[in-house]
Amino acid sequence: MAGLNNSCTFLDDFLKRYYLSASYGIIFIVGVIGNLTSISIYLTKLRPWKSSSIIMVNLALTDLLYVLTLPFLVYYYSNGESWMLGDFMCRFVRFAFHFHLYGSILSLTCVAVFRFLVVAQPLRVAQLQQKHWGAAACLVVWIVAAAEVTPMLTIISLTHDDNNMTFCVDFANTETDGSIRMYNLLLTAFGFALPLVLVFIFYIGIVKRLARGSSPTSSYRMRARRVTILILLVFVMCYLPYHILRVLWVEIRMSSTTQCTKYIVHAAYIISRPLAGLNTFFNLALYTLSGDNFRKAFLDIFCREQWIIYIISALN
Repeated sequence: MAGLNNSCTFLDDFLKRYYLSASYGIIFIVGVIGNLTSISIYLTKLRPWKSSSIIMVNLALTDLLYVLTLPFLVYYYSNGESWMLGDFMCRFVRFAFHFHLYGSILSLTCVAVFRFLVVAQPLRVAQLQQKHWGAAACLVVWIVAAAEVTPMLTIISLTHDDNNMTFCVDFANTETDGSIRMYNLLLTAFGFALPLVLVFIFYIGIVKRLARGSSPTSSYRMRARRVTILILLVFVMCYLPYHILRVLWVEIRMSSTTQCTKYIVHAAYIISRPLAGLNTFFNLALYTLSGDNFRKAFLDIFCREQWIIYIISALN
C-alpha cells in the first residue's frame, strides 16, 4: 500500500514539475506571438473599428494578459513549487490568471451574442456595428470578471511546510471548507456553465434562422454559424474538462476516499489546467473567421515580408 501511495505521489509531482511547466511555456510562447500579432493587425490595418472589432481586440488583450502570468507559474512549478516572490505576487498572479481566464470566457460569449444578433436582426447590422456597443460589452466583461474572481484575493495566500518551503497554491488546493466549496460551485455555475448555456442557445437560434431565412448561405450568416461552432468547441474542449475536474477535486478533498484516489483525481485536474489555456490557440483561428478583413490583412503583412526577404536574398 505504501508503494502505491508513493507511485501516486510521484505521478502528482511529475505532472506539476514537467507537464505544467512545459504546457504553460508553450502556451505562453504561442499566445504572446499570436495575440501581439492580432492586436497589431487590428491597430494598424483594420481601422476604423466596428463593435465586433472592439470585442475581438478585447479578447486578444485578455488572452495576452492571461499568458503573461504563465512565466511565473512555469518558474514556480519547474522549481519544485518553491515560491520566492512574496505574498503580494502570489495573490496577484493567481488572481490575474483566473481574472483573464473568465474574461476570455465572457468575451467569447459576447462574440456569440453579437453573431446571433447579426443573423436575427440583419436590417440592424449597421446599428449593431456602432463602436459604443462593443465598448459597452467589453466594460461589462471586465466588471463581471472582476466580481467573479475578486473573492480569490481573500482565499489565496502563501503556505509553508515542515521543510520551510513556501507554496503559492491555486485556490482549489487551499484548505477546503464550506465557503471555498460554495465559491467553487458558484464560480463554475456563473463563470462557465451559464455562458456555455447561452452560447448553445444562441447557436440553436442561429441554426433555426439560417434554416428558414431567405438567404441561408449568405456570407455573413454562414460566418456567424462557423464562429459560434468554434466558440462551442472552445467551451467543450478547453473549459469543460477543467471546470468538471476542479469541482470534482474540491468535492473529493472533503470526502473520506483513499489518499491515492485523491492523488489520481488531482492528477486529472492538473492535466485539465493547461487545456483551459489552449483556448488562446482557438481564438487565433477565430480572428480569421470573424470577418473584419482580418485574414486579408494578415496575409498582406506576412506575404509582403516574405517577398522582401526573397528579393534581398536574390540580390545577394
